[in-house]
Amino acid sequence: MKSFLLLLTLFSLSACQGQKKDAKKTTFEVVKTDSEWKSELTPEQFEILRNKGTERAFSGEYWDHFQKGTYVCAACKTPLFKSQTKFNSDCGWPSFDQAIKGAVIYQNDFSFGMSRVEVLCSKCGGHLGHVFNDGPKETTGKRFCTNSASILFLPEKK
Repeated sequence: MKSFLLLLTLFSLSACQGQKKDAKKTTFEVVKTDSEWKSELTPEQFEILRNKGTERAFSGEYWDHFQKGTYVCAACKTPLFKSQTKFNSDCGWPSFDQAIKGAVIYQNDFSFGMSRVEVLCSKCGGHLGHVFNDGPKETTGKRFCTNSASILFLPEKK
C-alpha cells in the first residue's frame, strides 16, 4: 500500500511539472504593470481583465444591449466583436457567436474544477470571458460569454 501511495505521489508531481513546462508563454503588444493598469481601469475592470474575475450575471452594462456598433477591449481598445454577432443567450452576460478575426486568443482554463476555454484579448492579454459550444447552431455554434466590464461599446457612425 505504501509503495502504491509513493508511486501515486510521484506520478502526480511529475504530471504537475509537465503541465508547467508545456504552458505557453504569450507576449502581448500592450504590456503594463499592475500599477499602470490600476490607474487606467476601474476596480471592477482591473479585477476582471487582469485577475480573471467574473461579474455577476445580469449585472453588466451590455448583457441586454443590442445597438449597432463594435465592442472593444476596455483595456487597450482593440475591436473584439461586431454587434451583428451578438445574440440573446439568456445567460446574463453579453454573448457573441464569433470574434473579429485575430482579435482574441484562447487558453485552456482548468480553474474551479472545470475544463473551459478562456478568451483573452490578443493585444493586451485581458481576460474577456469563456467560449462554449452551445451557441446558435444556424451560425457558428459558439457562445463567447463575455464580461461587460471587459468591453466598451462604440456605436456605429451614421
